[in-house]
Amino acid sequence: MEAFRYEALDAAGRSVSGVVQADTPREARAQLREQGLLPSVLDKAHKRARQPWARGLSAAQLSLLTRQMATLLDSGLTMEQALAALIEEAEAPLTREVLAGVKAEVMAGASLATALGSYARSFPEFYRALVHGGEESGALPTVLQHLADYLDARQALRQKTSLALLYPVLVAVVAIAIVTGLLVYVVPQVVQVFQQSRQALPLLTRALIGLSDFLRAAWPYLLLIVVGITVAAHMALRRPATRRGWHALLLALPWLGPLARGVDTSRFASTLAILVGGGVPLLGALASGARVMSNMVMREAVERAIERVREGVSLARALGETRAFPPLLVHLVASGEVSGKLEQMLGRAARLETQALERRLAVFLTLLEPLMILAMGAVVLLIVLAILLPIIEINQLVR
Repeated sequence: MEAFRYEALDAAGRSVSGVVQADTPREARAQLREQGLLPSVLDKAHKRARQPWARGLSAAQLSLLTRQMATLLDSGLTMEQALAALIEEAEAPLTREVLAGVKAEVMAGASLATALGSYARSFPEFYRALVHGGEESGALPTVLQHLADYLDARQALRQKTSLALLYPVLVAVVAIAIVTGLLVYVVPQVVQVFQQSRQALPLLTRALIGLSDFLRAAWPYLLLIVVGITVAAHMALRRPATRRGWHALLLALPWLGPLARGVDTSRFASTLAILVGGGVPLLGALASGARVMSNMVMREAVERAIERVREGVSLARALGETRAFPPLLVHLVASGEVSGKLEQMLGRAARLETQALERRLAVFLTLLEPLMILAMGAVVLLIVLAILLPIIEINQLVR
């Protein structure tokens, strides 16, 4: 059974749209006519969802969908039955369209991970890697349940970070607006008064006038330069060599490096904990863990560790030799291997790394707010001084 997206007119002549399930387009039109709708557009729902410009599922939708699928599969339903039930329960048209496309590919013989790969904007790479590991081990419901918990935790951290960044962003926007207004509107009007006095202006005032004239004359070119640099950087980062160099530089930065390392370490440990707990062999779990890493340097470190584990080296020693992971993870993995509780130790490592990441973010944002306020105050002070100095000199001459 396929899902068809339709646009139709109801009995009152109003335009309505939605998704209907049927075996053929003819049957779909018949269902719509039975509902008193006159279809004007009818197409397979998943075709639009696969377009590159199509919007993906939100984090909340993905988490809810994952938990529902885990529950349905754990209750004994087949993949086809679970997807059909999810399509019926979905409220958002986009969710129904994506699920309809996934169901069509699964019924055509593709694995769930392969079907999800056709909708990369809705299902990120780490999600598909975990699903693939769950399918390989035969523990897909368990993996999906742990994955839903992980998505919820990540969404909570993202919301907390977004709320913490709200104030600095507002301060930055207000600061830029104030400084721009002073340079573009206030300074030119004050300059006219100074020019009439024919008085030699202080260096700070002359520099401010020059900056104001430059911004008023060159702002279109500056905008083009910013856009050009952004596009060039985006194109350059598509090249693996350039992207790897950027990732290596990012890890070496004083503040951002530990944050980037902590994000990938937490994601890697969570992935291993989920897959090992689901019965996936260690080498397969490591391969899936490598795919979830966003930093190429960290990913290459995991790939080197995989080769060492394949040679018979313990996981803790293989990870330690890469020198890419925090010592905490290496020690906990070693403890898990000795005690036979690798899943629990990996889960603990993921929680501790997440907590450390939250603390680093809190410290970073705590320092960022006063620094931004001080920077804004310093810029405004320079502008005010540049305006007041000539006025003070004129008053002294009058006296």
